Amino acid sequence: MKTQFPIRKIIHIDMDAFYASVEQLDDPDLRNKPVAVGGSSERGVVSAASYEARKFGVKSAMSSVIAKRNCPELIFVKPRFERYKEVSSQIREIFLEYTDLVEPLSLDEAYLDVTENKKGIPSASMIAKEIREKIKEKTGLNASAGISINKFIAKVASDINKPNGQKTVNPEEVEAFLEQLQIRKFYGVGKVTAEKMYLLGIFKGIQLKEKSEEFLTENFGKSGRYYYNVVRGIHTSEVKTDRIRKSLGAERTFNENIASEIFMMERLENIAEEIERRLKKSKVAGKTVTLKIKYSDFTLQTRSKTLPYYIGSKAVILDTAKELLFQEKMKNSVRLLGITLSNLNTGKKETHVKEKEIAVQLKFDF
Repeated sequence: MKTQFPIRKIIHIDMDAFYASVEQLDDPDLRNKPVAVGGSSERGVVSAASYEARKFGVKSAMSSVIAKRNCPELIFVKPRFERYKEVSSQIREIFLEYTDLVEPLSLDEAYLDVTENKKGIPSASMIAKEIREKIKEKTGLNASAGISINKFIAKVASDINKPNGQKTVNPEEVEAFLEQLQIRKFYGVGKVTAEKMYLLGIFKGIQLKEKSEEFLTENFGKSGRYYYNVVRGIHTSEVKTDRIRKSLGAERTFNENIASEIFMMERLENIAEEIERRLKKSKVAGKTVTLKIKYSDFTLQTRSKTLPYYIGSKAVILDTAKELLFQEKMKNSVRLLGITLSNLNTGKKETHVKEKEIAVQLKFDF
């Protein structure tokens, strides 16, 4: 059998409840208890939740008030990002024992291309199992893994047998796997998109596959072509070891809602100062300033302006943010302000993927 796209051996490693698991590892009193990493105040937000907490419906990005209501026994701990980075570095060292083609997505997950690996192990599934065992031995933490022919399927697969499990989707299984996959499980399909697909009669991959590219593009814009391809197992993105930063920003949630624009400007000055510091550290500049406003009723608004030149100084960032702030009247009091600088001068690297016909044995060793 022949296919129209390259077949690779890709592993997606995803640490299980990483931040919360590190906290439980370091503090034995937290083990087997519902733990949330984040602020416990009225305006706090859950950054991560242990599996014990998730059983009560506690999840990341949830208001701490709602989380506590769902789980009265919930224990809040403050995040320790330096500690998480330390553990993440130990995990990455394990990845590099097998391949240099490692693409970190965050501190707790990464793609690995093991089509050719340093240890000459033919089975990607065996490599994933070894890596998970080494992570457990070295850090005491559990990891899950997805293994398949491309990044998209590997990421989807890593969620199948969580926690502390792995799922391999062999080349000959890809078609059936994607056809039976619930549409909300497709990476890149969020809650709003899933609901729209339901209205169009798309509940699983098999219904998505029945739709033409024209139909999907008409209903979902540029993402339509992406959905058309991935449901057919086509995803040519390579594992990139040098991910290019696309934006840089900072935001602040306030202890009390702010109604005065004078106070808002004071907060924006602090945020702009923080962004300037990060820009200098990263040695980048940008052209597009985006102001993020979250009102007291939790509605979110963004306003953007693109300048004709790159900026990196606090003064220019602040002036642009102020202009955006006064662009229209505030709808309500404000609980959060944020500034993001994008369109960065990090350089655009183009990857040209030539889709050539490659003969593939269906018993490709996974």
